[in-house]
Amino acid sequence: YADKFRAEGFEVFIADNGAGGLKLAKEKTPDIILLDVLLPKMNGFEVLQELNKEPNTKNIPVILLTNLSQKEEIKKGMELGAKDFLIKAHFMPQEVVAKVKQVLKI
Repeated sequence: YADKFRAEGFEVFIADNGAGGLKLAKEKTPDIILLDVLLPKMNGFEVLQELNKEPNTKNIPVILLTNLSQKEEIKKGMELGAKDFLIKAHFMPQEVVAKVKQVLKI
């Protein structure tokens, strides 16, 4: 995904765990966040909850991009403020880029 987004002209920041992603989001204040649910140290739902508590990050749109597809997880993610919930196996990287552009209105 990172290579595809870079090829489309996006600046990409990557974290390998939830706590690192939260720290990176606070430092960089990105335009959008693609967030997996299953992450070490802090899961995606916890990251989303923490993002919502911070004035500088609460308005950053978040798209959950995961392999979880249970209705409960989708509902929880949307209730926590995610703009969309994409199941990795159902979307090609180009489709994810298109969804990000749609959310960002670009």
